[in-house]
Amino acid sequence: MGQHILDGNPPVRVYLRRSAQARRISLRVSGLDAKVTLTLPRGVAKSEAVAFAEEKADWLRLQLRTTPQANTVGPGTELPCEGELLRVVQGSGRRIRMEHGEILVPGNPDSAGARLAGHLKQLARTRLSQASDRYAAALGQEYHRLTLRDTRSRWGSCSSAGALMYSWRLIMAPPEVLTYVAAHEVAHLRHMNHSATFWKEVENLYGDYDVPRAWLRDNGAKLHRFRFGN
Repeated sequence: MGQHILDGNPPVRVYLRRSAQARRISLRVSGLDAKVTLTLPRGVAKSEAVAFAEEKADWLRLQLRTTPQANTVGPGTELPCEGELLRVVQGSGRRIRMEHGEILVPGNPDSAGARLAGHLKQLARTRLSQASDRYAAALGQEYHRLTLRDTRSRWGSCSSAGALMYSWRLIMAPPEVLTYVAAHEVAHLRHMNHSATFWKEVENLYGDYDVPRAWLRDNGAKLHRFRFGN
């Protein structure tokens, strides 16, 4: 539905969305990236919802002061990749390179974030395909496709048709976290539930998964605070 800027100090950008399931107007500040979303139920006028947001402007600014802001990726950003914190710097040539604690991104600095996102997605696909192939072979099962998305509510999924989906942001986590998620989703090829038998299958594939699972619980939200401008 677009955006609306609430005037004031500082101005607040509000993203509007309409929901058939909503019963009332609501405002939400994301704990992941401080994005402000104004949800409108069916039949409620945009002007009425905007007026509601303006009444809550002081509350919104208070929430935003205490919520970590999104980190726009560009030269100077410290960005995790496969668990290692790397500084984004201007590079030369044509290829993005990772060396000596840096990610060297050639070209226009203004497009560094978008180029990095493409590079990370490609690397994520390689790592997740390798891990999924390995675990599927160990399980004696086949998956039918693998897709990457930028999901906030889950790190991966497995459909009853054998389609695997992963968040590409897993490439920023330590390698053992990425491979744990791959083992978790591949285990669903055999068990479409979270029963004790399922978790035993994950353990058979991956080993002791408590540490990577805890890492995602404690640190996963931080990976969503990076904005790549794409």
